[in-house]
Amino acid sequence: MRIRGFKHLVGFSLLTLLLVLLSGCSSHTTAQKTARSSQSVKKVSQVTTKSDPYAHWQSVKTVKLPILMYHSISSGNALKVPATEFKAEMTYLKQHHYRTLTTTEAVYALSHHRIPQSKIVWITLDDSYTDNKTAAWPILKANHQHATINFITGFATHANHLTLADAKQMQASQAIDFQSHTVRHLDLNSLTYQQQLTEMTASKRWLDQKLHQKTTVICYPAGRANQATVRAAKKAGYRYALSTAPGIATSKQDHYNLTRQRVTPGMSLTTFATLLN
Repeated sequence: MRIRGFKHLVGFSLLTLLLVLLSGCSSHTTAQKTARSSQSVKKVSQVTTKSDPYAHWQSVKTVKLPILMYHSISSGNALKVPATEFKAEMTYLKQHHYRTLTTTEAVYALSHHRIPQSKIVWITLDDSYTDNKTAAWPILKANHQHATINFITGFATHANHLTLADAKQMQASQAIDFQSHTVRHLDLNSLTYQQQLTEMTASKRWLDQKLHQKTTVICYPAGRANQATVRAAKKAGYRYALSTAPGIATSKQDHYNLTRQRVTPGMSLTTFATLLN
């Protein structure tokens, strides 16, 4: 009897141990499956975000986008904003939580009526002066901000203007992108339709080929344009055009006559703030 009871007890214990081990394996397998599933969801989420960077942007009835217009970041005349003032203005934007859009983001916002947040701004610098690299670029990088330089392609070998090597270096930092300001920066109103088309087409081709991009915006020299200018801009393949007419740009505006807010030297931060509203 004792031997039989002992065998029964041993059998029961082995059975119990086996069940515990199986349960443990099952729990471990379930945990592994859960972990794998969680990782898969995370990977899918990352892929979705990368494939659609605008997934979290919100739709609005009308996009209101202040486009700030700068030229040289130096001193000397009404088109030159000193670096100290530019730094103070960029600091203001950062402290007040403005997102500085890239050209791609600005075009998407205006064409799709969607924005990443309520406070947005598009910083533009015309004429591709060398000080855009030496003065503006370091400030933008330090603040993790972005700006667009409207590049005069025919001036890439001129003194006091950015070279192609400069443009490539700045573009690689992802703090700067480049759009067209024509080849020779001529008053388009004084040119024939064909001359205007050549200026815009040649500039776009140069930027597309040299910087490996698809240039979508033309900035009119001196902001002047006529009906032929608009036709030429469309024909050349641009989606939007920048003028120098004052005002906040909106998604309801003519795509080929976006208004901008000129930043002038000596402007107080209080006045600067009014350009954004």
